[in-house]
Amino acid sequence: MAEESVDRSEGFGERLLGVLLDRARLMPPQLIAPLIAEEVVRFGGRDVSILLQDYAQELLVPLPGRKLHVGQPQPVVGSPAGRAFLRADVVEVPQAQGGVRMYLPLLDGSDQVGVMALTMDTVGDDDRRLLRRLAGLVADMLITKNSYTDQFFLARRREPMSVSAEIQWSLLPPLTMTVSQVAVAGILEPAYRVAGDSFDYALNENILHAAVIDAMGHGLDAVVMATVAIGAYRHARRVFVSLEEKYGYMDDAISRQFGPDHFVTAQLMHLNIATGELELVNAGHPAPLLIRGGRVVRQLESATTLPVGFGGEQPRIRQHMLQPGDRVLCYTDGIIEEHVAGEEPFGEERLIQCVDRLAEESSGGVRADLTWLSHTLKAERGGHTSDDATLFMIEWHGGAADHLADLD
Repeated sequence: MAEESVDRSEGFGERLLGVLLDRARLMPPQLIAPLIAEEVVRFGGRDVSILLQDYAQELLVPLPGRKLHVGQPQPVVGSPAGRAFLRADVVEVPQAQGGVRMYLPLLDGSDQVGVMALTMDTVGDDDRRLLRRLAGLVADMLITKNSYTDQFFLARRREPMSVSAEIQWSLLPPLTMTVSQVAVAGILEPAYRVAGDSFDYALNENILHAAVIDAMGHGLDAVVMATVAIGAYRHARRVFVSLEEKYGYMDDAISRQFGPDHFVTAQLMHLNIATGELELVNAGHPAPLLIRGGRVVRQLESATTLPVGFGGEQPRIRQHMLQPGDRVLCYTDGIIEEHVAGEEPFGEERLIQCVDRLAEESSGGVRADLTWLSHTLKAERGGHTSDDATLFMIEWHGGAADHLADLD
């Protein structure tokens, strides 16, 4: 049987990937998923499903289409599909009626797009290798086609979305990014009504540039201000200016466009992924939390800097040295200011208690842990998220960038 599995992979595998590459280039988006299902059947698989993450990051939703198995949405937390998604690894579940149900993460680089599920009668190591490659190709195809169709957006949207949320989601970078030395993940709430909160990041050479912002107000006013702030931040980042100058670009853009009565709170960071040196400007945000050994050890304090838009003095930069495995958790005030059942605000102390439970309750990496934290905080708040609430986590893995030198 093992020999048959190797032959199947070698004979059909090359054709499978080749056909997808050849046919997908000019194929309209609605035919991509049926094409995938058709070719997987030729390989020996059946009941193919493409599951995409919903915007609230609570469910994996089946993509409809001919030849696809369209079942019920699967919870991100507590299902085999969810485990594959959060841990970015293949999950196999033996079926009572025979065969194995396989859940393969759809990875675009390190960003999880969703999960491909299929059933095989028998699975060998060569099959697993080929299916991982197939899942990677499927993820690339979905990302490419998504840029000029609403089909995938409509599948992921589980309830009506406000105009401000539509704008904000189009503004965001990938929700996760992982390389050998650093990982980041972010979550915005409420997913279908978010307006003024946003985050952005980019890895340029050895420097991770990151920003978390919260524009004053609500609805369209807030999202327009957030869009200008993120646009100014990206412009400054791409002309290679310092952290102080990034703040200056954003401050000037907000004050000129909206006047002295409007502002945006912000955290701006540079992390040297080779050394662990973190530079931080905190302009009106709650201080980030430093997580070490699975527990919050302290706040990352910084000198007081006025929010963006007030025309303040040059910001003061605070430097911190991270240790390998350290995490930095940034959050906006909507996380801790939510009033629970008419009582006092949720508060930073309860946030820290939830963070400290991460090591016991979740161990699937930054994406999985931040998802667990988001769900836990929402449950602790009684399911309420009345204001924008953002979580953004950086994990530094440590080590010099010697592997990059080998590519020079």
